[in-house]
Amino acid sequence: MAPRAVFVGAPGAGKSTIGAAVARLLGVPFADADAIIEVEAGKPIPEIFIDDGEEVFRELERRTIAEALGSFDGVLALGGGAILNEGTRELLHKHTVVYLSVELSDAVKRVGLGAGRPLLAINPRATLKYLLDQRRPLYAEVATHTIKTDGREPDEIAAEALALLRK
Repeated sequence: MAPRAVFVGAPGAGKSTIGAAVARLLGVPFADADAIIEVEAGKPIPEIFIDDGEEVFRELERRTIAEALGSFDGVLALGGGAILNEGTRELLHKHTVVYLSVELSDAVKRVGLGAGRPLLAINPRATLKYLLDQRRPLYAEVATHTIKTDGREPDEIAAEALALLRK
């Protein structure tokens, strides 16, 4: 058993929105790795960062994703930093991965001031630019398909993803 597709990308790329839409179109379940982590931890991700630190969160994230990649048969969305872990990237090479690409201006519009996003708590625009620059090559490394999301509506992006997945 393996996910039909795994969505990756920066904060604001639309992983959860597009992933859920594609899952509906395919008639399969949708899961968001961050939501799974919150349930397992019993608290929201910002609280995990504050109470336990980023290192603990990243380990929870790594384990949650490894489990989901081996047991979930729907559409899975990963948190923006999940690809930082080399082991996670290696696992993703065995799956169909859709990288939702977003440029800084659209990401800032979608993310806003970073409420609920611990890494964007201070100077969200500069931090988001840094994260995009740092992570873009890693998203591309694991991607089976890349879809540009800037200036596009979710339905249009979901339709493109579905067409790519059906090829």
